[in-house]
Amino acid sequence: MGCRHAWLMAATATLTIAAAPALARAPEVVEVPTGPAFVRLPGQKEVKARKGLNLRPATQLRTSKPGRMQVMLGNGRQFRMGGDALLRLTGNSVELLKGSVIGWIRPNAKNRQPFQIRTRLATASIQGTTVFIELNDDTFKVFSWEGRVQVKTRTGEVFTLESGQQLLLDLSRQMSVVKGRLDGLEAALGESGGMFTPDEWEERTKEAESEEEDISWDPPARLEDSEVQQRLTKSALINGFSTPLETLPEIERELGATAPSATP
Repeated sequence: MGCRHAWLMAATATLTIAAAPALARAPEVVEVPTGPAFVRLPGQKEVKARKGLNLRPATQLRTSKPGRMQVMLGNGRQFRMGGDALLRLTGNSVELLKGSVIGWIRPNAKNRQPFQIRTRLATASIQGTTVFIELNDDTFKVFSWEGRVQVKTRTGEVFTLESGQQLLLDLSRQMSVVKGRLDGLEAALGESGGMFTPDEWEERTKEAESEEEDISWDPPARLEDSEVQQRLTKSALINGFSTPLETLPEIERELGATAPSATP
């Protein structure tokens, strides 16, 4: 009886462990093919990014040319950033302050909640798609590599991009006050040594929002096939990583283009 009782207790314990809900995984750096690339956890000093480094909400990530890195969020969403880029993790979304980022949801993902990439100008939401976003002093660009991407501006306008379409905002043609605000943020970024504290980040982005009410948006436009192929060939965020982009087959099928890594 004693042996049977012990066996039943062990079986019960095993079933209890198996039934326990899986713990949410921590966001982590997947790859750093080239530096410089840096990570600043909340309340800590900036360190060099490295594969396997665990991240937390409000973590700030930074790269300088020719630096690039790939990150996986806790829900399995992934993104790559590169060049002179700076962004911040906000739960299961990211906030891009400057630079370039490409985000995607793998085709067989069970969790179909949209993946949001926010900027001061607009938020792009993707669901089973791949989006590229670039923000610098003179240009704001959102490009759908494949699938449908919804872009909602700070002023409430909503645009829908299909595969191969781009939403382009030429900031150099906008109001001088908007350009001045972007320059001011860039200057403040330099004074901070390349990073903002979480409180400074919130303050700066709130200040910027009030200066962008008069921006004139043009509708999304389809790029020429030759330009799409050129971008795919030269993209530093699609090419040059140890593993291919998970959605690359969908991109090639949707746009009829071929990435160098996929060439026999």
